[in-house]
Amino acid sequence: MIFRLVDAQLPSLIEELADLLVDTVNGGASIGFLAPLERAAAVTWWKARVDAVPAGGLDVWVARDGDRVLGTVGLVFPDKPNSRHRAELVKLMVHRDARGQGLGRTLLATAERAAVDAGITLLHLDTETDSPAERLYGKAGWTRIGTIPDYAADPHGTLRPTSIHYKQVGPLTPAR
Repeated sequence: MIFRLVDAQLPSLIEELADLLVDTVNGGASIGFLAPLERAAAVTWWKARVDAVPAGGLDVWVARDGDRVLGTVGLVFPDKPNSRHRAELVKLMVHRDARGQGLGRTLLATAERAAVDAGITLLHLDTETDSPAERLYGKAGWTRIGTIPDYAADPHGTLRPTSIHYKQVGPLTPAR
């Protein structure tokens, strides 16, 4: 089951989301952290996002299987008037136990549909070049617009290139 977190839900799921973040990073995914990621650091990272959900700057979806969080994805919304038509797709994570079963694609599609429903017409993201995540985005119709060499360290500390992607998800409308 995939659901969008509402204001009071993020604090109640921080421990489980931290476990997912630790598993994702320690499993080799390059999402901004170095391995081994300590659980306390993952909890702190999620706690820092709690206020962004009710403030409207962040939407988060969670995939559960029974009582366990298996995946998540987020959309970050800009706060400037000239950019309210776009959002950044962030932290698409799938637990190692659930990979290869289409959950990443389902989470991505969920965020894309929600963006359209929110009036977003353009999504963008960055991801490690030639990673499994980049292959997922390519198969889902995202367009790579460029690569930045040595942009970020992978979980093992090696500098890797990052690719920037975008996807038009809704009809173009003038800024309001």
